[in-house]
Amino acid sequence: MGLKVAGWSFATSRAATHDHCVHRILWLSGYLAIFIGTLLEGETILIAAGFAAHRGLLFMPIVILVAIAGATLGDQLAFLLGRWKGEALIARFSSLAKQKSRVHAFLERYDLLFILIVRFLYGLRIAGPVILGSSQVPLLRFTALNLIGAAMWAILISGAGYAFGLAISSLIADVKRIEAIVLIVILSLGAVFWVWQRSRARMEKKQP
Repeated sequence: MGLKVAGWSFATSRAATHDHCVHRILWLSGYLAIFIGTLLEGETILIAAGFAAHRGLLFMPIVILVAIAGATLGDQLAFLLGRWKGEALIARFSSLAKQKSRVHAFLERYDLLFILIVRFLYGLRIAGPVILGSSQVPLLRFTALNLIGAAMWAILISGAGYAFGLAISSLIADVKRIEAIVLIVILSLGAVFWVWQRSRARMEKKQP
């Protein structure tokens, strides 16, 4: 039993402080996970973050801003890598070589729209910016469209997670009991899909 002074328990105070520290660590690590995830292919982590924001575990505007930062930086680095070593990478990696004609065909027909939505297109999340970097697309043009596209992507994907939270809440009265399970399921499904994508890519690579 904790010592009580003026009706206040020191044990209760320590427990509250501990809970606050744990929540603070989870809060900060959540945003770090969003940044790292969106730096790569972060749809799954961003959907989970949108759901967490609905549950009050994260703050939605910060989720969106961190996702925009991660997504913008990731594609910008990929573009600069393509500008620096694009042709060498395309010659070395068959997966990039296969996508090159597809990317250039899109560029010729849609140009601005394609750069805006490249991160939404299956198979081009990373390959697209690398190949764009090896093309004649001006750096400043790509940078501006990349930022706008990242903002669109971050709002739509995190919004989907938030909407999922609304849907779950309308079906289940006490979502708090299962919110951790829901987050684990979302992340697990994302991991399974990632493994399936990689397995499929390896199988296609082995085909003559």
